[in-house]
Amino acid sequence: MKRNLRIAVVGAGGRLGQAACTAIEAQRDLELVLRLGSGDDWALRVRELRVDVCLEATRAGLGLAHGLALLEAGAQVVIATSGVSAEDERALDLRARQLGRGGLIVPNFSLASMFLMRISAQLAAHYPAAEIIELHHERKADAPSGTALETARRMEAARGPESPKVPTHSVRLPGLYAHQEVLFGAPGELLSLRHDLFTTDAFVPGILAALRYAADARGIQRGIEHAFKL
Repeated sequence: MKRNLRIAVVGAGGRLGQAACTAIEAQRDLELVLRLGSGDDWALRVRELRVDVCLEATRAGLGLAHGLALLEAGAQVVIATSGVSAEDERALDLRARQLGRGGLIVPNFSLASMFLMRISAQLAAHYPAAEIIELHHERKADAPSGTALETARRMEAARGPESPKVPTHSVRLPGLYAHQEVLFGAPGELLSLRHDLFTTDAFVPGILAALRYAADARGIQRGIEHAFKL
């Protein structure tokens, strides 16, 4: 009989971390063995408790350092923090393969957000004039958001290396949660793609899929579509 996957959440006190812990505890094949904060000696605890997969959901910019530490501690990783660059991704992938491990970098766990990014990249090759507007609650520290940066990255890649950067605008106001709009302009018309997220419930299917995917991964991939085989 296959044993349950042993899961740890680093950043368990945040919105995403709390949603992940609740979702994990409701699954028969997953066992939440660690809830960790940023001040805990989590690398040691991960090794001691033989964690299979660790969800890293702390602060923007810490994904590389935390991801490397978790790989060294013996865990597969799902990195949910913003600010993991392409260079960071290459470093994580290299070390994961050296250790025979792997995982996933996830800019956004929402399946609808993933489709917005994918469609935006397809359209960007045909519409040279496009801009991104991302809107979040006033407590979100990073701007632009990781989702907006990932959307822009995919759009720029679809256009080629000589294309200009996609302008991205950030709004931080009370009353907002997480919203993104991508505007494509052409003579005589405007195309608008928008995604509105109101609660962390939208992240749950992606979180669970990412944890299960990461358990057997070799090397580091980027994007929730890998977990859904899209």
